[in-house]
Amino acid sequence: MTTPEDWVWLAHIRHTQGRKGEVFADILTDFPEKFVERKRLWLLADSASKSARLTTASASPREVELNAHWLHKGGIVLHFAGVDSISAAETLKGLILAIPRSERAALAEDEVYTGDLIGCALVDVAGTVPVTVGEIESVDRTAGPVALLVVEGEAGEVLIPFAKSYLRKVDLKAKRVEMALPEGLVELNAPSEVKPNQLTQETIQKTAQGKEVHQAKDAADLFNKLEI
Repeated sequence: MTTPEDWVWLAHIRHTQGRKGEVFADILTDFPEKFVERKRLWLLADSASKSARLTTASASPREVELNAHWLHKGGIVLHFAGVDSISAAETLKGLILAIPRSERAALAEDEVYTGDLIGCALVDVAGTVPVTVGEIESVDRTAGPVALLVVEGEAGEVLIPFAKSYLRKVDLKAKRVEMALPEGLVELNAPSEVKPNQLTQETIQKTAQGKEVHQAKDAADLFNKLEI
């Protein structure tokens, strides 16, 4: 019996795509280019996810062969051997595409899988006293060139750019991520009845575009450099 920790998620199948058994999936891997090298993959039930906090998978992993794939509208289209019709593709909706943890790509010493950050506490160490922003619930890779950490804080969901210039320390054993965030960024990206995260998406889409953006001394300076 396998556990969720035995697997690394690559994609989450959302719906059918086309008429020959293709499916569209959200990309969950930091290395989508690796699909070219991976032909043997596994399908897992979503109930075996880490977010479900289960100790055992509720269904046996199903091995599949990837015949073709291509990027499409922020996600990926996948075509598996033996899945040649819309009705066959329908049965894959909601499943997770994964590989054994032992097969995932090696990282440099200063790199980390963003998926491993889920469940970690995000701590802002920009000031003299560290401040816990909240727990990282998920990672959004579709907003722009920089991944968004979806953090559940005291006031609700907060979106934080996972920019290397902000990152100070990642301790996966202690489930702690330390970042030096521009002053006021958390407040500006927190939920608001007037403009719920309207500025956040523009911020993230532009965060990685220029070095001077990373040199912003506070949130107001950051938005000024982004011309928002």
